[in-house]
Amino acid sequence: MSQLGSGLTLFLSLMVEAMPFLIFGVLVSGVLLIFIDEKRLIAMFPKNPLLGALSGSLFGFLFPVCECGNVPVARRLLIQGASAPVAIGFLLAAPTINPVVIWATWTAFPDQPEIVVLRVVFSFAIATIIGWVFSWQSDLKPFLQPNIATLMPVPSSASPAESTESSSFLKAGTYFLDQPSNPIALEAANLDAVMAIASPQPKSLWDKLPLLLDNTIQELREMGGVLVLGSLLATIIQISVPRNIILAIGQGPVTSVFAMVILGGIISICSTVDAFFALSFASTFTSGALLAFLVFGPMFDLKSMGLLLMVFKPRAVFYIFAMVFQLTLVFTLIINLWIS
Repeated sequence: MSQLGSGLTLFLSLMVEAMPFLIFGVLVSGVLLIFIDEKRLIAMFPKNPLLGALSGSLFGFLFPVCECGNVPVARRLLIQGASAPVAIGFLLAAPTINPVVIWATWTAFPDQPEIVVLRVVFSFAIATIIGWVFSWQSDLKPFLQPNIATLMPVPSSASPAESTESSSFLKAGTYFLDQPSNPIALEAANLDAVMAIASPQPKSLWDKLPLLLDNTIQELREMGGVLVLGSLLATIIQISVPRNIILAIGQGPVTSVFAMVILGGIISICSTVDAFFALSFASTFTSGALLAFLVFGPMFDLKSMGLLLMVFKPRAVFYIFAMVFQLTLVFTLIINLWIS
């Protein structure tokens, strides 16, 4: 019975931590949709794949969202025509490279500034590398869920009919909002209805606010359910696997890194508070292991995996996981084996 109570407490704590940041991310996504000329914003990003990945990673500094809120924003960027390096660079870097997380990490490790610096450097490097790798895929649509791929703009060489279809879809994320509280799902079957109600006339601020509210509600309904399932899965694993088993293998320079990577993926704690969780292991785990937890967890954990599957196909999510896992191991093992 006590285990059930602990599991319930853990589940609720994950939800309480994650939900505000999911709401914030959805609001940022809505602001991009309603108030910002996304095409002009996206046009500012460099066309060069490497520079695009660099700028996408740094873009996270302007939108401080954790791993629960970066997915809605990245989805908006993809739908509006952002390149894969920009969107994926932002997706992976935003949970760590933002003022809130940097400040929280510094507060948790005031006597170990190298933890703060290396966390930012490693996260930035991994996000940039993976974003650049995805630029080698000329067409990202095979890696995206069908509803997201359908919403993406077609190449400039496409036929006029295809361009018209794409431009109508660019007016929203998962839903096209005709009037407040009247969303129409953006699916191929609804194309005629969407095009019939699409209006090229600019809307006033008072018209945009109800649209922002409705967009927020629709995305929260869509992603909130997945967040609940991911948090429940993380809770089940945590109460099922004794923590002493993980701690027992965390003493060596290599095994400690593997243990903390696994822990970071399972714990699924938000990046704004994960530094304080890692602090509890500072006396028994190596610096490389602490960095492995702080770098890997925000990029890929059980909660974010569910959200990523709403944008990417399982194959692409596996590729992202594999690259984040390998690069995290390489960087943190260097710290343990050659620097420490």
